[in-house]
Amino acid sequence: MTGNRTRDISVADKLPQMTDEEKWGTDYHSPLEGESPKPSRQAPADTVGGIMYGCDVPPSPQPSPTKREGVRFRISPILLTLMGVAFACGLGVDLPAHAASPHVVKRGQMHMGTLVFLTAVALDKQLAHEAIDQGFAEIHRLEQILSTWIPDSELSRINAAAGQRAVKAGPETMELLEYSLEMARLTEGGFNIAIGPAVEAWNVSREGRIPSREELESTRPLMDLSAIQIDREAGTVYLARFGMRVDIGGIGKGYAADFAARVMREAGALSGVVAISGDIKTFGRLPDGQRFVFGIQHPRKENGITIGQLELEDEAVSTAGDYQRFFEKDGIRYHHILDPQTLQPARLSQSVTIVASTGVLADGLDTGIFVMGPEQGMALIERLPGVEGVIVGADGAVSVSSGLQDRLQLSAQK
Repeated sequence: MTGNRTRDISVADKLPQMTDEEKWGTDYHSPLEGESPKPSRQAPADTVGGIMYGCDVPPSPQPSPTKREGVRFRISPILLTLMGVAFACGLGVDLPAHAASPHVVKRGQMHMGTLVFLTAVALDKQLAHEAIDQGFAEIHRLEQILSTWIPDSELSRINAAAGQRAVKAGPETMELLEYSLEMARLTEGGFNIAIGPAVEAWNVSREGRIPSREELESTRPLMDLSAIQIDREAGTVYLARFGMRVDIGGIGKGYAADFAARVMREAGALSGVVAISGDIKTFGRLPDGQRFVFGIQHPRKENGITIGQLELEDEAVSTAGDYQRFFEKDGIRYHHILDPQTLQPARLSQSVTIVASTGVLADGLDTGIFVMGPEQGMALIERLPGVEGVIVGADGAVSVSSGLQDRLQLSAQK
């Protein structure tokens, strides 16, 4: 059985065709604006890419603080659940009576191969809508530059010219590639934007197959990150090996979330949330002064059961997990996060959630730390200023970084 719940960056015409009723969720407005949702169904995108965004989840009973250290339980898909009091199942906002202003608006659209939700808090509804429009426009702009599903994007042209010539690239492409290389360095090669050929050999996103050792080894020369040559002065990028290609699906959504949050703020939003699949960027607080609250879902239990809750303000959070895309054969789970050393699915973690000041840092670190595993991964988290994390090991043990010990409210587990 294939567990295909997320997709890498793509364009809308690569997505499965939706019915008119399903398309209702692609630009979804909160009832705060006087619109009534269709009574026959919920907004179709409440759960996207491992996130239940916009749905309240009742807080679970909390364990004794003495159990915080060394907590062990079996876990499943980590998903991030926005549980702010003002949000109810993606259907709008009920502000307290004393908070007639500012206004909260939430909408969703298809971008980057997934449903993107933007929430804006502003002094009036029109300003909130304008901020959201600017956020969606910025995400769309970056997708046109960075998506490998778009044939004439900068990254697609760079990939097409691999081993042949350097290609002119804009500042965003070069910056994101430089971030990617830095994430590879920090995670000791655990994160690799050139691993695509090996991932494709496993075909995890479709029916799934187990490739031969020879087939996998034939892709290894194409993963040499030293062959990515970025010339800032000339404004070019060159992939020195023929057949090599890069894909920023493991870091690009966090990067786009940062850009969207910035333009929303510049457009007048006092605070808000950008949620692109499993990558979330927050800024400011809710109108009642509360921080945005997220739940980290259990990676081995059904949707909505969390391992804990976490408040965020001006921070980003991103999760990588073995539940997001996988297939099973003979009782073994084969997922899409490969160890670049072995070219096999990484086996040391079930999920990794990273909290950082920026989306690009959180998104870039989670995959590499997933490969590193709990011991090395947590050691890296503790070394990096402003970075915190929750790692669920292969055995279900939960490790929490020192900076989250007093912030993460662990849920009672049955």
